[in-house]
Amino acid sequence: MVTPMIFQGVHAVLFALFRADETLDHDAMAAQVDYCIDKGCHGITVLGLATEVLKLTLPERLALLESVGRAVGGRVPYSVTVAGNSVAEQVTLCRAAQEAGADWLILQPPMSGNFGADVYLEFFARIAEQTNLPVALQNAPQYLGRALSGDDIARLRQRCPNVVAVKSEDAALGVQNIIATAGAGIHVLGGRGGLELTDNLRNGCEGFVLAPDIAPVAARVFDLWQKGEHEAAETLYAAMLPEITFVMQSLEHLITYGKRVFGVAAGLPIHDRAPCLPPSPQGLNLMQRWALHLQGLGAPAQ
Repeated sequence: MVTPMIFQGVHAVLFALFRADETLDHDAMAAQVDYCIDKGCHGITVLGLATEVLKLTLPERLALLESVGRAVGGRVPYSVTVAGNSVAEQVTLCRAAQEAGADWLILQPPMSGNFGADVYLEFFARIAEQTNLPVALQNAPQYLGRALSGDDIARLRQRCPNVVAVKSEDAALGVQNIIATAGAGIHVLGGRGGLELTDNLRNGCEGFVLAPDIAPVAARVFDLWQKGEHEAAETLYAAMLPEITFVMQSLEHLITYGKRVFGVAAGLPIHDRAPCLPPSPQGLNLMQRWALHLQGLGAPAQ
């Protein structure tokens, strides 16, 4: 049985934190988990696009989802994004995520090839049928180049009752269409770094999966909205929007500059793993400006 509360709120999708030699820093990842929870985020997600999952080997992914699960320790809902180019690879990650304490999964389409909807529906079904965890689908055409329609998702839900949610990385109108067509009871979460966040709250999004540069402030917007303080939520959202616009110019831009915005706030050093977008002096100046701006928005609501 799915507990709807596991989807609600802002889920911080962790950045991959590396040492200077480009190896994963599991201690820094645990510190990132603590920072996000302490700052009011409602859930933790790992192995998403912000986690640079495509740069991680399968053993690294398995080790990371296990160490992050220990760090979360049941304090908030824990979700794992499952990326892989075969059914076997994704099933391996699903099973490891469940062993590590994951509450729900987010399935990404395989990056190999470009196929019609029926191929992806069969792929997702074969994976979802091998786990009893609640499953969300990541619909991110801007970043992954592949997406399903609401009608496609409704068909998959008829076959796999544990497919209960969509992480919809789309403009507000696209998100609205998914909510309208994917079937009754679908849980929809937004993304895109928080762009159109309040419009998606109006649409009926139950939550958001956002990187830790902006997730703590977005969590405050969500909390204000849930309390009916819509004007205050809109004001805070307007104040954070310039930073969202700065980092969300591309996924590469988010990894280079959004991660550094987070590093300033959390007091953690940031090292890159190649290939990456090299930071420029001008970009670092802007990053520092927006990091300080976000800090100036105040402490999270208690």
